[in-house]
Amino acid sequence: MSGSTPTSERAFVLGLDGVPWRLIEQWSDEGELPNFARMREEGAAGTLESTRPPTTPLAWPSIATGVWPDKHGIYGFQNLSAEYTHEMYTSHDIQQPPLWEQLQPAHVGNVPMTFPARDIDGSMVTGMMTPSTDQEFTHPSDLGDEIEEAVGEYEISLDYPEYADRPDEFEEAVATMLEQRREVMQLQMDRAGDDWQLFFFVYTAPDRFQHLIWDMDRLLEHYKKLDDLLGEVIEYTDDHDADLYVVSDHGFGEIHNLIYVNHILEREGYLFRREDEGTRGALASLGISRDSITNMLERVGISEEMLVSNLPRSLLDTVAEQIPGDHALYDVDYERTVAFVHDAGNCYINDSRRFENGRVDPSDVPEIKAELIDVFESVTDENDQQLLEVYDGDELFPTDDESPDLIVNGIDGYDVRNGIENEVLGDTGNYAASHRSTGIMLCRGPSIEPGATLRGARVVDVAPTLLHGIGKPVPANADGRVLFDAFDESATPATTKVQRSEVSQVATPDGDVDEDFDDVEDRLKGLGYME
Repeated sequence: MSGSTPTSERAFVLGLDGVPWRLIEQWSDEGELPNFARMREEGAAGTLESTRPPTTPLAWPSIATGVWPDKHGIYGFQNLSAEYTHEMYTSHDIQQPPLWEQLQPAHVGNVPMTFPARDIDGSMVTGMMTPSTDQEFTHPSDLGDEIEEAVGEYEISLDYPEYADRPDEFEEAVATMLEQRREVMQLQMDRAGDDWQLFFFVYTAPDRFQHLIWDMDRLLEHYKKLDDLLGEVIEYTDDHDADLYVVSDHGFGEIHNLIYVNHILEREGYLFRREDEGTRGALASLGISRDSITNMLERVGISEEMLVSNLPRSLLDTVAEQIPGDHALYDVDYERTVAFVHDAGNCYINDSRRFENGRVDPSDVPEIKAELIDVFESVTDENDQQLLEVYDGDELFPTDDESPDLIVNGIDGYDVRNGIENEVLGDTGNYAASHRSTGIMLCRGPSIEPGATLRGARVVDVAPTLLHGIGKPVPANADGRVLFDAFDESATPATTKVQRSEVSQVATPDGDVDEDFDDVEDRLKGLGYME
């Protein structure tokens, strides 16, 4: 693969959600993953640093657009409003054109944050955040019929609690989901033929598997399945003279404890719970809580998913606000609260400019932010090891005044939770592992240097590198850089100046997203959309 080989004019992104570099490095070195080893030997490879926080809804849009969340507009699974309510982020919220709007024809499959499907030149099967296949989850719509005919009932995601104490069945269910994805990918390959410029397909199975099972023998068997499908994609990209990029949105690692960050704020006097008065007080005095209600409904065959699918959001919000519990939104007294944490460690100062009942003057925000950093960084274990990493939102997201004020994440081994509990640390329950910041990037193609090492790669660097590698301009506002380490020094991309293009903000399609789409990735833990 030298400079004498024509540069590719098309690219394939194979996304493997949650795959860490150290496992790929170890098992490919040991000969367990021959196709990953082939990618390393015949192409360029290295670690890929994720967003902060290192989560799916932030990182995949950053991979697809080449910009950080302050430009693409996604800060978590749920968008927080000035009225302290939230709704799920969707593809309508993406503000920067993703690769499939720059390279066409494009075929996009199972990429998180793509629901509802966009009308692109090519095909799309939406991924995580899709409510169900009862919704319009493909473009064109007849692709959905093809999927049903080919794989039967297509599962968007699995229900974690259903498999909590049944790891063997869970492993089998994940394997089934993986095979369904492969069949869908093949359908899109068949539909694409030879007329495509971009293929972007994500497998979320490794992330789902690792959350509940962090056993190396079982993980290796799962990774062998990933290696097998990688071999299929390598063959496909070779047949089409395409560059191949294998990337993960973040890494993974074992966790030992949960950290309840809103309890820390409550303990230090920055957050206050609502008092049980009126309807809430009456319900609390009768021992009625969210858990007791959902348990009772489940005994008569009514699940939370059924309620959310069939009742308007406004009604659910009203009910949730009246039922006592430990929810980080509905059980906070905002008229007294100075700061609170929402979604994946997003800490907001309750200032009067941003929030309806904000009690903090905007001019006091910098001082309070400094206080909160000290508070969070003072949380330690019995060995005085700092347990939380804190980042300034203004530094991470400089172009967006509405970004979180702080990002609060646990160090390796600790995972942040937002429910208001009565202690700082809690057991992990059924969760065995969670996200780490270091994922993978392996690329292979006509102009890629065999055996090259990628250094300092970040999720925002994927799109610029891919675009430049196939001779396309990079958006002028991209935060990422072209990874020239990947290219053969005599190949065209290595000797060509990066071209820039102006991009326009993505036009939001007409009409709102269906408000009843909330049945996503076991994300509704109670009537109040618990974390």
